[in-house]
Amino acid sequence: GVISLWKGIGPAWLREASYTSLRLGLYSPIKSALGADKPDSWFIMKFAAGSLAGGLGSLVGNPFDVLKTQMMTADGDKVPTLGEAAAAMYKNQGIGGFYRGLEANVARAMVLNGTKMSCYDQIKQMIKSSGVVPDGIPTQFASAMGAGFFMATTVAPFDMVRTRLMNQPPDAKIYSGAFDCVGKIMAAEGPGGFYRGFLPIWMRFAPTTCLQLIIFEQLRVVLGMKAM
Repeated sequence: GVISLWKGIGPAWLREASYTSLRLGLYSPIKSALGADKPDSWFIMKFAAGSLAGGLGSLVGNPFDVLKTQMMTADGDKVPTLGEAAAAMYKNQGIGGFYRGLEANVARAMVLNGTKMSCYDQIKQMIKSSGVVPDGIPTQFASAMGAGFFMATTVAPFDMVRTRLMNQPPDAKIYSGAFDCVGKIMAAEGPGGFYRGFLPIWMRFAPTTCLQLIIFEQLRVVLGMKAM
């Protein structure tokens, strides 16, 4: 039924609470540490700051991501609870089971957050310079929409590899790692295989990116911090 659309919502919340908090919150400090907080800073340095923040967030959020994927793909009418899924994972695969797909997950997070934060930063700077869109929330919204599109374009291949790695049976592995998975997808499906499901990915990124970045920017103002 309709409720099945929310399978895995528990670990999804926990993943966002850890991963998203770190990848958004660490961007500005890392950007400042890299000297990329000036108007004429290079785009690549902003991308590097976003990538580092995303990679660190992914390390913390990976266990919840694995549990979310397991619960979303569970067969039958009864979906295991978060505790049951975690207990089964530990019993069958040990601590290592919570870090399945870590290599692909960290790579995905670095590309995703690097693209998201640097494109948002750069697009917002361009819009402000042009004066086409009113400052404030309208500028933030337009910048986030643009960032969401570029995110979907760069992240779709990583999502495909991550999903394949996380869903393979533990007792009959199909792929030995992320690079093996990339090679087999390319051989069997060609480049288009990495972009299966692109539209749903973009439809997910567009609203979430807008909400996350607008709310984050407004919270910074409320807390007396300068805008990104």
